[in-house]
Amino acid sequence: MALAEDARLSFKEMCAEFDVTPRTLRYYEYIELLQPDREGRSRFYGARECARMKLILRGRKFGFQLEEIRQWLQIYEEQGNEAQMKAWVELADRQLGELAEQRQQMDEAIDELKSLRDKIEGSLSEKTS
Repeated sequence: MALAEDARLSFKEMCAEFDVTPRTLRYYEYIELLQPDREGRSRFYGARECARMKLILRGRKFGFQLEEIRQWLQIYEEQGNEAQMKAWVELADRQLGELAEQRQQMDEAIDELKSLRDKIEGSLSEKTS
């Protein structure tokens, strides 16, 4: 979604656009991942907040913790784009290692489960023969 520089989304539109619950959106605000404009009780999200939301959701998809994402977004605010990109590479390298380890554990669990399943199926076959 490309939002015009001066366009804004309401709270409800933001939830719909990014397929998140109101509770999730409020929580992201509470932990300072997002900072919508407020007019009375209404919240409005501009291009900056939409871009941040895309990054938050992408980070969650890759398995990053919300605190890591918050700190990473803060780097951009305090140190700029280059520092943020360097931090991203470090975070990505670490996460790739963790995901590889999780994959290995999953492969081992799948192999063990298949083996146990086949053993039990064989045992059942022997009893019915």
